[in-house]
Amino acid sequence: MALKATVFKARIQLSDMDRHVYLEQPLTMARHPSETDVRLMLRVLAWSMYANERLDFSKGLCEEDEPELWQKSYADEIELWIELGTPDETRLRKACGKAQQVVLFAYGDNSVAVWWQKNQGKFSKLRNLTVVQIDDASTAELTEMTARTMDLAVTISDGQVSVSNDNGYVMIDPIWLQRFDN
Repeated sequence: MALKATVFKARIQLSDMDRHVYLEQPLTMARHPSETDVRLMLRVLAWSMYANERLDFSKGLCEEDEPELWQKSYADEIELWIELGTPDETRLRKACGKAQQVVLFAYGDNSVAVWWQKNQGKFSKLRNLTVVQIDDASTAELTEMTARTMDLAVTISDGQVSVSNDNGYVMIDPIWLQRFDN
């Protein structure tokens, strides 16, 4: 018997003062049985940091050739491809060939350090790749906010991300390992 995805709903009140994006958006996400709360909340964070009316959650873990999130043009071209974790260089190279911009949210302090040291030279050749690391402490605090129904206020200012709910808040200071500015 196959396990079914668990549905999570979030209402995001976003104030991105860096990009001048202000919106309230309901999100519905399916969490694959093998997906952790960490990965789920990093998808929410990634959506918040790159929020756009066409930024959508893909099939993610269920579909090998799709990212976690993507933004497509009205002509169905991939404008933005967002990945999570520490994928191999081949996957990111293919993504960079398919999309105008690729963003990777890397997490897991120890594994990211080794992975980045191994791949940094190869990634520097991928001019449309951004790599941002979210540290373990921030990830742990963000994960504590996980609930089947979430009301989150996200404020982005001077590169820092504040996520809050009725029970508290977390300040996230993304570490930009490589940045693509289009």
